[in-house]
Order: sequence, then C-alpha cells, then structure tokens
Amino acid sequence: MTAFRALIGRDLKLAFRAGGEALTLVLFFVMVAVIVPFAIGPDRPQLTRLAPAIVWIAAFLSMLLGLDRLFRNDDEDGSLTLLRHANLPLEAVVAAKVIAHWLVTALPLLLATPVLALLLSMSWAQWGQTVLALLIGTPALVSFGALGAAVTVGLRRGGLIAPVLILPLSIPVMIFGVGMLDPLAGSGATLFLIALSLVVTAFSPFAAALALRVAGE
Repeated sequence: MTAFRALIGRDLKLAFRAGGEALTLVLFFVMVAVIVPFAIGPDRPQLTRLAPAIVWIAAFLSMLLGLDRLFRNDDEDGSLTLLRHANLPLEAVVAAKVIAHWLVTALPLLLATPVLALLLSMSWAQWGQTVLALLIGTPALVSFGALGAAVTVGLRRGGLIAPVLILPLSIPVMIFGVGMLDPLAGSGATLFLIALSLVVTAFSPFAAALALRVAGE
C-alpha cells in the first residue's frame, strides 16, 4: 500500500512539475461553454435544456488532452520498463496512475463546473445533478482513456489513435450521464451509470496492464 500511494504521489508531482496541464484542461473546458452559446443562439430555454450535454462533451474533450501522457512519458524514459519488473503488480501500477490521472484531469473540471453553470444558464438543481453525474461517470472515462493509452503506447501516433478507440466506449457513459437529469428515466440512468462506472473502473487496470505487457514484448 505504501508503494501504491508513493506511485500516486509521484505521478501527481510529475504532473504539477510539468505545470499548466490542469489549467489548460480547465481553460479548454470553459472555452467550449463560451463558444457553444454563440452557435446555439439567443434561445435561453434551449441552452438550459442542452446544458448538461454540453458539459459532458466539454469534459470528455478536455480529458482527452492529457491522455497521451498517461503512459508515453514513462515508456520513453524507461520508467515503464522498471515498473513492469517492480514488486508492485502492473495492475496496481495502472490503478495508481488512473487515480492520479483522475485527480489531475477530472477533479479540476468538477471544480470548474460552477463557471459553466453560469455561462449555460443552468439552475442550481440542474448543476448539482450534473456534478453528481460527472462524479460518478468520470472514473469510467478515465479508465477507458487508460485502456486506449495502454493499447497505443508503443505506436508513433498513438495520441491520435487512442481517442478514436475510446470514443465508442465512452458514448454510453455520456448517454447515461445526461439521462440522469431526465425526470422520468433519471433513476434508471443513475443505476446504469453507477454499474458501468464500477465495472469499467474495476476491470480496466487488468486490461491495460495486459496491453502494456504485450507492448513491452
């Protein structure tokens, strides 16, 4: 457990030492919310109705920005080879990196959602439900991202291929996340999103570790 926590701390230190990654994600997140109202027009009720979907799309696109660095930097400097032969199982290594990645990418977006609520004319109740949906669903998005990053870690243009691989997998997460705000189907969508997020988060470290082993051979 000490090695697991140390690995999380290492990835957090590296992310903050690089500087600007979390701020870049938040700025991109907010920029989407600023641009979309101009495209939709002055129809405020329609903007309010579409706001949860806009927030989910902005969150998904923002989290893609830091995806390529999840394993690639460690692969290029040889750290990933050392981690494969460490006492800590590779599955635990992947889980630690996924947790650190969520803290660096998803958590700042959650903290920035009040800004989007104001820009998109969301009510406080709608904002609260959207934040809850993001809190439940973003672990699944990060886990899918880790799987895509692991599969493409050895490819020259893996950063371009990984988003294409994880997009079809992430669509159900966004559908159920937006569906949580439906007055009629909200409870069912919530249960499906919780189940999907738990299953993906539990099994993605094993699938990603397998992909990393195959890439290292």
